[in-house]
Amino acid sequence: MDADIARIYAEVPVEGLKPSFVMELIRLHAHGPMTITELAESVQRTHSAISQKVAAMRAAGLVRTTAGADARSKKVTLTAKASRVVDRLAAEWQATEAAIAEIEAEIPYPLSRVVTDIEEVLRRKSFHDRIAEKLAEDVAWE
Repeated sequence: MDADIARIYAEVPVEGLKPSFVMELIRLHAHGPMTITELAESVQRTHSAISQKVAAMRAAGLVRTTAGADARSKKVTLTAKASRVVDRLAAEWQATEAAIAEIEAEIPYPLSRVVTDIEEVLRRKSFHDRIAEKLAEDVAWE
């Protein structure tokens, strides 16, 4: 699914655009300039993750940052380049959501339930621990 979404973005030719930037770009378009902290909270990611993503989006020419209300904060704003394509990105987002709903209608359970179930299983034992246990049993890993 991710590869197919990336193919859609390749058809929108925007240099530097990555599918992983889209949620933040749409959020900035909808809510206007935000600090990195506000943006992180709005997309439920860590400040560190969004700070790194903002740096990558800035390098791609999609956002700019300015000093925030205090010396420690930065305001993130869409550039003209991002503003020109954000409506198309929002349309893709809505089309993707509709396609997921269509898929969910064709299978006996919602995809979101799969994610929730996997998260619960991984809370009991991490993916790392599961792999490490298998490797501990493999003489090639020793």
